Amino acid sequence: MDITPQAVVIPKETDHLEQGKYGPVFPRTPACYGFTIIAGVKPGRAEAIRNHGHTLAKALEADPHLLAPLKLHYLRWVLFDDDTRFMYQGIFDTDFDKYTEDAIALFSKAGVSTVFENLVGFPEDWRTNPEAFVRFVREHHCPSFIEYGEYPYVTADEIKRALRIKGALSEMLDQMQ
Repeated sequence: MDITPQAVVIPKETDHLEQGKYGPVFPRTPACYGFTIIAGVKPGRAEAIRNHGHTLAKALEADPHLLAPLKLHYLRWVLFDDDTRFMYQGIFDTDFDKYTEDAIALFSKAGVSTVFENLVGFPEDWRTNPEAFVRFVREHHCPSFIEYGEYPYVTADEIKRALRIKGALSEMLDQMQ
């Protein structure tokens, strides 16, 4: 199997893109799907954002598969400009509409809040109003203009499967020695 790294330029204009339930569906790239949100932090809420990170990490220790429905590759949270602005970056295997609906359902079912509640302009009714949630994300989304993948278009499930096979082969070879 030959794996050739690839890059795709994301168009600035979205008028020609397929329209999903919540707006344009950005194309799948070699890095899969994702978005970057940059928003202001509500005054005095930076520490709550950091604490939310600790809460999420503990929840994942208790249930490593908590976020599995989101089909994530990774998430990155960054506070910057003296803790007055926040960046959320996520890369995942589903399109934006499915990711959004899955995230709302997951957090609502688990009774978990979202870190976004600490951001200026985030809708208080986000659990029952997905359109408001989406509007916030779209208004604060900073689309990338190029995305690169060292192992392009590979899903998180495919990566995990390959690692399980690698582990099984290693174990088998160890037993043969």
